[in-house]
Amino acid sequence: MLVAVSKDGSSDPFEQIDIIGGTPFWGRDVNGLRPGQRAVLSDDAVTYGHPLSTVDQLPPGDYHVQAFLNTYDTFHRSDGSTVKLHMPCGDGQNMFASPGNLFSTPRTVHIDRNTGTVNLDLGNVIPQPTVPPGGTCQQGNPTDTAHVKYVKMLSPSLSAFWGRPMYVGANVLLPAGYDDPANAGVRYPVEYNFGHFSTGAPHGFREDGGNAFSAWWLSDAAPRFISVTFRTENPFYDSSYNVDSPNVGPYGTATNRELVPLLDKQFRTIGQPWARVTSGGSTGGWEALASLVFYPDVYGGTFAGYPDPVDFRRHQIVNVYSDANAYRIDHPYDSVTRPDSRTPQGEINYSNADENHYELALGDKDRSEGAWAIWEAVYGPQGADGYPATVWDKDTGAIDHGVAAQWQGKDIRAYLAAHWPQLGDTLRGEIHLYVGDTDTYYLNDAVELLQQQLDAETSPPADASFVYGREKGHGWSPYTAQQWFGVYADYVAGRAPAGTDTGAWRGHTATPKAAPATLTGVTDPYAGDRVPRRPHLG
Repeated sequence: MLVAVSKDGSSDPFEQIDIIGGTPFWGRDVNGLRPGQRAVLSDDAVTYGHPLSTVDQLPPGDYHVQAFLNTYDTFHRSDGSTVKLHMPCGDGQNMFASPGNLFSTPRTVHIDRNTGTVNLDLGNVIPQPTVPPGGTCQQGNPTDTAHVKYVKMLSPSLSAFWGRPMYVGANVLLPAGYDDPANAGVRYPVEYNFGHFSTGAPHGFREDGGNAFSAWWLSDAAPRFISVTFRTENPFYDSSYNVDSPNVGPYGTATNRELVPLLDKQFRTIGQPWARVTSGGSTGGWEALASLVFYPDVYGGTFAGYPDPVDFRRHQIVNVYSDANAYRIDHPYDSVTRPDSRTPQGEINYSNADENHYELALGDKDRSEGAWAIWEAVYGPQGADGYPATVWDKDTGAIDHGVAAQWQGKDIRAYLAAHWPQLGDTLRGEIHLYVGDTDTYYLNDAVELLQQQLDAETSPPADASFVYGREKGHGWSPYTAQQWFGVYADYVAGRAPAGTDTGAWRGHTATPKAAPATLTGVTDPYAGDRVPRRPHLG
């Protein structure tokens, strides 16, 4: 249960919450709440607030006040744990747009120490979407178009883990001429583009050719690829990170061992690792790299941008293995606050504590739908209570190094260092990363550590490439999406088995051969937003 207050009545209070500069709100768990019953939010140990930790810190005055209830389902998982989490319904795990959640109509009240209890009626419900007969709202139900096809499948592995039917989906962008009878025998390479949940077409494609990418995709200049994005909203986040993990479940198995083979059956893919590349930025950048590293028999190369931390010695700017505290650096007589977000010029937007406390107010036990929460759920072990084990105290930032040590299995740099003798021959020449050297979330630091590791490999050499955008922040890319497909086409053709005819899909694009570090580049318009979305309720 959440309550937000604001001096600004131009929009709902919950549309005004934010990591920094937002209106105050507080949250707490309520268990077994039923119609007609009351739950009270007050200053106690189980109520969390942001940016004011307690309600009594609110200055007296007139406020617009609103309540919200994020409903939790009970899951009896196959590992024996019982947990309560919000089940998304095609909303991309966005509580403020998730069907079945409740909210009050904002009301104006005067608040001071004599006000007493303010009653708020959770009388509105976010409506359920239209679902096809016999279908499910999980992963949404977008409609096929001429070039975009939507696939959804019941995952046996996820259903077994979560103890109920669980689905994954894919958005499939087909090349121009795919349905032309003259091309009936052509099979195509695939770009798997990772990122946040979306029911939109890959790369923002529009059938009317109404943007630059769409017009190019339908032209003779574009190489004929299939582009795929996954839909993996789940009880923790809008994306699963496409790996198996103790808390989120076997999403690596579901996507790579169940969904990818299904796509190969339904569409004319080449269906071999040499003809599959992964791409993505931010969350998608980590997923693109991790999918190649953990599933080298499925994919044949990655072009990953500004990825979430790939070395947990720089989890943003926290070394989870050796630092004492995630929120500050302590010195004998003072301490320094750890920043979380910056501008390319170095101005600090907010601190680690700011974002973690914001998430805690939205939901404890990593149920906030936020970035730090999903990292803890994906990278770390399960705690004794069935929820993710906390790598640091959410209130104080004190790091639990016993939990941190169990993150190493998802530490991509550490994993590659430990497994290079087994993986090197397969991954040689397949890893290609790019990032701004002043990434908004300090993600370039971990990328540089990964580069140091791979540059040092000699048996065999990694032959990896790294490109840094000078004074560029989060979302920077050396190429446009159109140019990247030229890079993919050259890369796949260069790795095709001897004698393979690539002419049917390669096209006639003039392709840049490398990404010089001096390139100005572009900002990816589809780069993921770290801040939870706050659309108008209802």
